[in-house]
Amino acid sequence: MTESPIGIFDSGFGGLTVAREVLDQLPHESVLYLGDTARAPYGPQPIAVVRANALQCLDRLVDHGVKALVIACNSASAAVLADARERYDVPVVEVIRPAVRRAVSVTHSGRVAVISTRATHQSRAYLDAFTAAPAHVRVLSQPCPRFVDFVEEGITSGPEVIETAREYLAPLQEADIDTVILGCTHYPLLTSVLTYVLGERVALVSSAAATAADLFRVLTDTGLLRPSGSEAPTHQFLTTGDPHGFTPLARRFLGPEVEHVARAYVGRPEERSA
Repeated sequence: MTESPIGIFDSGFGGLTVAREVLDQLPHESVLYLGDTARAPYGPQPIAVVRANALQCLDRLVDHGVKALVIACNSASAAVLADARERYDVPVVEVIRPAVRRAVSVTHSGRVAVISTRATHQSRAYLDAFTAAPAHVRVLSQPCPRFVDFVEEGITSGPEVIETAREYLAPLQEADIDTVILGCTHYPLLTSVLTYVLGERVALVSSAAATAADLFRVLTDTGLLRPSGSEAPTHQFLTTGDPHGFTPLARRFLGPEVEHVARAYVGRPEERSA
């Protein structure tokens, strides 16, 4: 079981920043990534639709024999986490709670902000996750919807991005926030811009990095961590959309490890073969 891959699921490309962190923090592990690009974005869709689509994709990964599941999508994490942990016999890790725990441990003032897509902001998933935080922690949620468009267009610097960031982040500066959760897996690609606008004294908490660290803990605690002396890991990438369109953007998010992308079919049993 330790030799089995880690299954990472996202509605599209953003989860590849989580995959990047997993490859960096757990270099001996193999990864099987599935992006549901044919039905993305999940954010604007009804939660029942998000739940159904996400479970179909997670089923697909479990059918492949993964030893753990990572839900690398904020919308899907909010919609299916409880169901997934009851449905599958493998550990399930998501992106919201690890980032919240990290932010609570990092903040000095107790003034924390979450920047995210509009859908994640409206879901209140991060605010709900903070209910168990110490009483002195105060949370501001700020939607930054254009950031995803910039990243997927390959625009991660320049005057337009900086001006947009200044507009979005002004309420955080007015509130004297000292810690910001990057509550969308696209946002780590904008780290330089965010630091430039907010200043270096503001700590940025990547949900991707926090999730990879949580995955390491879970695999270690369950005895599923792949031994360091194992053969070189192998990585596979699947998409429900067009593999040719997926590949160049996937390489932008993750890097040269994306050598080949295959088409995956999810849904009814007779469709579920790649």
